[in-house]
This record gives sequence, C-alpha cells and structure tokens, in this order.
Amino acid sequence: MKKPLTRRPLAVGVGALLLVGLGAGAGVAATRGGTPAPGTVTVALPAGNTNPNIANGVGIGPATAIYKSSGIGPSAANPAAAPGTPEAYVDLEALGGELPEGVTLTEAQGLNALAAIGENLAAQGLSFDDVITMRVFLANEAGTEVADFAGWNRAYRQYFANVDLLSGEAVDVPLGTAAPAPPLVENVARPSRAALEVASLPVPGWLVEIEVDALYPEQPFEKRRKG
Repeated sequence: MKKPLTRRPLAVGVGALLLVGLGAGAGVAATRGGTPAPGTVTVALPAGNTNPNIANGVGIGPATAIYKSSGIGPSAANPAAAPGTPEAYVDLEALGGELPEGVTLTEAQGLNALAAIGENLAAQGLSFDDVITMRVFLANEAGTEVADFAGWNRAYRQYFANVDLLSGEAVDVPLGTAAPAPPLVENVARPSRAALEVASLPVPGWLVEIEVDALYPEQPFEKRRKG
C-alpha cells in the first residue's frame, strides 16, 4: 500500500500548546483547556507522551464543518472462504497472499475495515489525517471469551497515531507477532476513540465495524471571515 503524501505540517509548541497543522482554513490544537474557536477542533492529549494512541477527547468549536461516516466494516475480499464467515472478510491479497504470522482475524478485518474507511473519506475529499473521533465495535472470534482488542489496536496503529508528535518521524508498529516495521499509512492524527465489545454485528462474519467523524480542511467560518 502506498503511503499518502502528508497534507498537513506538524508544529509542536513548548508547554501548554501542541499544534497539529491542518492547512488553510481549519485547525486542530492540543491544549489544556479553553473553548475552541469557530471552525477549529481542540484535541486533549495525554501529558508527557509524544506518541499517544488516542486523544483524551476533542472539543469542536461552533460553525465547524464535520463529516460523519456511517458504520463501515470489512469488505468481502476472500472468495475462497465460505460466505458469512470471518475469513471471508480478510483481504489476503493486501497481506501478501496469506495471514502473516500472529495476525488475528480481528486484526486482519480491522485492516480491511480501515482501508474501507479511507475509501469512504476519499470520496468526500478527506483523508485519515482529517479524522477527529472514532467509534469501534468488536465481536468475539469463535471460541474466545472477549473481543480481540489487542489485534484491533495493532490494526489501528497501521493507520493512525504512528508519527511521533515531537520529532515528526514515523514510528515502527507491529503486524501480528512480527517485529515492528514502518506503518502502512503514516498519520499524525490521534482521534478520540471508543472501542466496545458487542454481542453481534449486522453482517454475518463481521468482527469489526467502525464509525468516524472527520474535520473538513476548509471551514465555512474561515471562508466567511476571510471574505
């Protein structure tokens, strides 16, 4: 998978303010508090951590244009598997023809579902680095007592939260039990996120369903103010 060009510069302020640049017309700032300005989002990040997994939360200012996706799961990408089984929603071609060592079904479906999220965003002129909040629903793999949160988190790090906020450099992440390696998509974004175990998902065989909210890069408020 090709890494997309980074569209937004990263700037780190000393002390209370950490800025993640969004380009012209919109902004995301990580702060210790305060009401977000119109057309902006403030991101609360864990103190002292230059590579946090998720944000503590986000504040959305008034007149801020937000895109909200529907729930999206993995596509049926494995015709060799029986329809309606978890294996049917694993994209083996994207994984080199077979599951890499230690990659779980939840992890593989998570990668597939995140790729589908990318396509959904791209259709709106958005990208992974525009995402500010995320909700994840996980079903148990057969024979397990709890959902595979560890596998999901490995999939998530391939697309999100894999750039050190201080250095601006990508951080190697693991796939399955393999040694950490460069992520599939370099992305500085740390959305606020909830991940929940559910009894079932709407499509037989799904183990993962994802919803995201994304910030439009050019905000109507900013356009009005500049005009």
